Amino acid sequence: MRRDHYPHQDDFVFMTEPTLHYVACDDAQGGHRMAYWQWGDARSARVVVCVHGLTRQGRDFDVLAEALVARAAGDVRVVCPDVAGRGQSDWLRDPALYQVPVYAADMLALVAQLHRERPINTLDYLGTSMGGLIGFVLAGHKQLPLARPIRRFVVNDVGPTIEAAALQRIGAYVGQGGRYDSVQSAADAMWTISTSFGPHTPDQWLSLSQHMVVPASQRTPDGAGKVEASESHGDAAGPWLLHYDPAIAVALRAITPEAAVQGGAVMWSLYDAIDARTLVTRGAQSDLLSRETALAMTQRGPRAALVEFEGVGHAPTFVDPVQVGAVTNFLFD
Repeated sequence: MRRDHYPHQDDFVFMTEPTLHYVACDDAQGGHRMAYWQWGDARSARVVVCVHGLTRQGRDFDVLAEALVARAAGDVRVVCPDVAGRGQSDWLRDPALYQVPVYAADMLALVAQLHRERPINTLDYLGTSMGGLIGFVLAGHKQLPLARPIRRFVVNDVGPTIEAAALQRIGAYVGQGGRYDSVQSAADAMWTISTSFGPHTPDQWLSLSQHMVVPASQRTPDGAGKVEASESHGDAAGPWLLHYDPAIAVALRAITPEAAVQGGAVMWSLYDAIDARTLVTRGAQSDLLSRETALAMTQRGPRAALVEFEGVGHAPTFVDPVQVGAVTNFLFD
């Protein structure tokens, strides 16, 4: 991978590794297991949950999680789930279940388990794209049995109204899969559809990419009972496969224009009911969250603060120190 593929940024160094845990989740097909990565002090009563986008996984937040732990002087649990069908989590037996209500139910199970392990006093939430839509449900639906109400909510590059062109762009590649000879070749391929993430050095992009693939030898034929990969792939032999269920595309491609409008109305009603102090972060060139929608989010519901990052589209990755600083300042000031 040539260095000039990615304009230069200062590296943000982190030193520690998260631990991998699981939570049992219910569904109509007999249940599944969701994995999550935990940073910081497992005894802390302060919890920050970070939820990734459609095809991503919890290790996307490594840099941000390390920064949050440092900012809290270690007194925080940063929890980064792999949403069902991604990363170390189980694949769902019924592809029709890959939808926000199921994901939100899984997050309720996660927070309940965390609360049993150590009572939560403060719950903050960050959601990128799909993770933000899940957050609208958790923060805006007042009848949910959430262990603690969300105190502060970071919505990363998504709104109740999603631009149709972005859905078409994403739908064109989701579920197409890929088979790669090495992690590096997978990273190169993923960059071709991810340049909207904004400038990243080769090392930064490789770090984000390495958890997006898994050796083919670690996957069972149907994918649903994957063998657990180690936290670092190291020198494992290829070929390498994308680390998500291609069937997540089924529900996405089934969305009709009418359904999108109806879904947007539901999301606006949830957004308008949010009490949490809210920050919207947006790539200034985002094709998924329009500036019009972002501005509307500052004027209704929780009247969110808005921070936009120049040179970035959909979606900011919170690797750049400026992006990291925007989140840490909002959650801790």
